[in-house]
Amino acid sequence: MAAPSFVSLLGDAGGASRPRAPSPGTLLPCGVGALITLGLVASASLPRDASWLVALTAVIVLGVPHGALDGAVAAPLLRPRYGRAWFGVFAVPYLGLSALVLLAWQIVPLATLAAFLAVSALHFGGEDAGPGRPIEALARGGLPIALPALLRPEETAGIFSVVARVPLSQLPAWWSAAAWFWLALTAVWLLTHRPRLAVLAEMIVLSAAFLALPPLTAFTLYFVGLHAPRHMRALVRDPLKAPGIDTMRRAVRASLPIFALTLLLGAGLWPLYASGSSDVSAHLLTVTLQMLSALTVPHIVLDHIAARYRSR
Repeated sequence: MAAPSFVSLLGDAGGASRPRAPSPGTLLPCGVGALITLGLVASASLPRDASWLVALTAVIVLGVPHGALDGAVAAPLLRPRYGRAWFGVFAVPYLGLSALVLLAWQIVPLATLAAFLAVSALHFGGEDAGPGRPIEALARGGLPIALPALLRPEETAGIFSVVARVPLSQLPAWWSAAAWFWLALTAVWLLTHRPRLAVLAEMIVLSAAFLALPPLTAFTLYFVGLHAPRHMRALVRDPLKAPGIDTMRRAVRASLPIFALTLLLGAGLWPLYASGSSDVSAHLLTVTLQMLSALTVPHIVLDHIAARYRSR
C-alpha cells in the first residue's frame, strides 16, 4: 500500500510505457492519501524520536509491501520448471542473500552503507526513468540520496550513524563528493536534455520537500508517495512480469502474506538490536533501514533476472 496523492500531484513521470491499460482506482482514496501526506509533513514539527516513529511506521506499512510482490514476479519464472517446489527455490536464495547483507552491516558497516546508497540510487533511478536512460536514471535516482547530504549533512550523518551503529559526527567524504558530482551531472542533464514537464515538476517538488523537511521525513514522502506505488503500478500494467497482478487491489492482496512474514522477521531481529538501550526510535530506525537494504538487494537481482528472461 502507498499514498497516491503525492503521485497524483506530480503526474505519472515514469519513463517506460506499459502494455497493459492502467487499472481503475488507486491504492488509497485521494483524500486518505492527502491526509497521510499532511500527517507526514506535520510530523516534522514533532520531537526527533516522535518524528522518526511516524516516518518509519509509514515506510513499513505503506512502503515495504511493494517488495512483497517479488513472489508474484518469481512464480511465472520458476513454477513451470519446479512445480510446487517453486517457492522454496525462490525463498531460500532470496532470504540467504538478505542474511548476507544483514551480516555485512555487522562486519563492515561503512562499506555496506556506501553499497546500500549506490544500489538504492540505481534502483530508484531505474524505476523512475525506465530502461535506456542512464543519465536521467542517475539524476532522478540520486536525488533522494544526494540532496540530504547537500542540504542537511549533520542530520543525515546522525541518521546513518544510528543505522550503521558507528559514530559519525559528519558525513563521510565519499558521500559528500558523490553528492556534489550528482549535482553537477543533474545540472548538465537539465540544461541539455530539457526533461518533460512532469519529470521537472516531480524533481522540483521533491527538492522542496528535502529543503523544508527533515531527511527521514522527506525520504519517506518519496518512498511511499512515488517509489512504492510506481513499482506496483508498473506490475499492474505489465501483462508478463506478474500475470496475476492486473489491478491495484490484487497487488495489495498478493503482497500481504510475504509482508506479514517480513514483519515477523523484523520482530525476530528486534531483540538483537534493542539489547542494552531503551531508545525505541533508534532501534526501529536501525532495524527498518538495515532490513530495507537486505531486501533491496535480492529485489533488484530478481528484477534483473526477470528482465533477462523476458528479453529472451
